[in-house]
Amino acid sequence: MINRQASPSTMASRRVPKMTSKEGTSQCQEKHAVLLSPVGKLEISGCETGVHEIKLPRLSVLPNGTEAAMRCELSGSVTSMPEPLQQCAAWLNAYFCEPSRTEQLPLPPFHHPMLQQDSFTKEVLWTLLREVKFGEAISYQQLAERAGNSRAARAVGGAMRSNPIPIIIPCHRVICSSGQIGNYGGGNVMKEWLLSHEKLQKEKLAD
Repeated sequence: MINRQASPSTMASRRVPKMTSKEGTSQCQEKHAVLLSPVGKLEISGCETGVHEIKLPRLSVLPNGTEAAMRCELSGSVTSMPEPLQQCAAWLNAYFCEPSRTEQLPLPPFHHPMLQQDSFTKEVLWTLLREVKFGEAISYQQLAERAGNSRAARAVGGAMRSNPIPIIIPCHRVICSSGQIGNYGGGNVMKEWLLSHEKLQKEKLAD
């Protein structure tokens, strides 16, 4: 369960342009929240339409992986948080604490220009989200093939670096063909932890 601690300073709002059509942009009221997770502070931003971004902390050492550390605390007033951010926080809490529930929870809607405009990057990210499940891994080359361009492994790497919704859109599951984990926006220590977390939890669910 997410523990909620009221802290007005942890949430802010500002108007930012977000793409809504090919004809132009419109303003949306962006809100921010911080989820204290086993891998540190996850900064979530979004509006009533959807999640804009999840910003990851950069880890220098692996956090403690004990069951006692598997909890999340949501900073900020949940009553002032848009529904997509509440859904995002609930999904992330399940990911860390009760992974079997992630398949039952709705994904929060996304509201980021990159995920609205037609592009190979968008196709790669949606393919990854749809097809590479918890505890699985895929190579950059394999993902390029599934997204429709077998020669675009390097472009897949660029798409992973541009991913605005990490963990939910699981770019940490994309690894090198050699088996090496490759780079990650949140740092290699974070990527290693996420992959190990999923492997361990998948093994527990299989028992």
